[in-house]
Amino acid sequence: MEETQIKELKTLLSTPKKIVIIPHKNPDGDAIGSCLGLYHYLTQYKHDLSIVAPNEYPEFLKWMPGESNIIKYEYQTELASQKIKEAELVFTLDFNSLSRIDDVANALESFKGDYIMIDHHQAPDDYARFMYSDTSMSSTCEMVYNFIDFFEDTNKITAEIASCLYAGIMTDTGSFRFPSTTSNTHRIIANLIDKGAENSYIHNAIFDSNSIDKLHLLGCALKNLVALPAYNTVYITLSREELQQYNYKKGDTEGFVNYGLSLQGVKFAVIFIESVQEDIVKISLRSKGNFSVNEFSRSHFQGGGHNNAAGGKSDLSLTETTKYFESVLKDYKSQLQ
Repeated sequence: MEETQIKELKTLLSTPKKIVIIPHKNPDGDAIGSCLGLYHYLTQYKHDLSIVAPNEYPEFLKWMPGESNIIKYEYQTELASQKIKEAELVFTLDFNSLSRIDDVANALESFKGDYIMIDHHQAPDDYARFMYSDTSMSSTCEMVYNFIDFFEDTNKITAEIASCLYAGIMTDTGSFRFPSTTSNTHRIIANLIDKGAENSYIHNAIFDSNSIDKLHLLGCALKNLVALPAYNTVYITLSREELQQYNYKKGDTEGFVNYGLSLQGVKFAVIFIESVQEDIVKISLRSKGNFSVNEFSRSHFQGGGHNNAAGGKSDLSLTETTKYFESVLKDYKSQLQ
C-alpha cells in the first residue's frame, strides 16, 4: 500500500466513522478471519462497525471471537441494507470484484462513501479509493496484519485479533504448506501466537469437527475420483443426490479437492459439485508447480483465483461439465507433463 494512501487513510480513521466490512459470498476461513480481525482492531478506535456477509458460512468458522455480530444479508436483508446505506466507509476483504458478493452489490448502489480493498487475488477491479492488493501474499489475514502494522499498531493486536488472523492464514495456506507461505508468514504466525492465538485449539476447532455424514460424503467423493494419467490430472464429482444422501451442510466438502492433489505424480486436481440450491456446478481447482489454475478457470469456467488455487462454475449439467473439462485438457497436455 502506498505511503500517501496510508497517511490519508490514517487521518480518515482517526475519528469515529460508520464502517461496514464485507467478505465475499460463501466466505471461507480467510474471509471471516480477516473481517473479524479488522473488526476487533477498528473497534479500539470507537468506530460504529458492522460486518455484512452475503450468505451463510460453515459451522466450523463460528467459534471465532465476535462471529455472532456478523449480519448475514440473505437472512437479514433489511438490516444489512440499512447499515450499508448509513456507512461512510466500506472495507471489502478477500475479494476484488463486486460481482463476488451477489445481491450485496445491489445494496451498495445506495452507498456514497469510500471503498477500502484488502485482497490478494489477481486482476482487481478499479472500484476502491484505497487499494491494498498484493497477489504475493499468503492470505488476506496476513495483509490485515500488515495493515495494522502500517499504522504502527501491532501493540493493539489482542488475543481475539490474533486468533482470527491465525485461523485465516492457516486455512488459506493449507496449514502452511502452499508455496505462498513465506518466512515472513511464519514470523507473523509466531507473533500471533505470542499475542494469544492458541494454535492447537484453532486447528482442532476447524479441522476436527467432522460428522459421520461428512466422512461418508468424503468416502463417496473418493470413490468417484477419476484419474487421467496422460495429463497428470484427477477429478472428483459429487451429484446433488449424493450430497442430499449424506445430509450435506455448507462447508462439508472443504478440502476434498486436496485429496486428489495428494496423489503421487498428480499436478492438477479438480472437484465438480452439483449445487443443492442453484442450477450450476461449483468447481474448485488446485495445482502444483507453475500450472495456473487461475488462467484455466478464467478461460473455461467463469472463475479465477490464484496460480495454484482457484474456483469456478459451470451452467452445464454435471456430466456435460466433466465431458467439457476432459475435452479441453488436451490443449494443456504439454504444460501438465
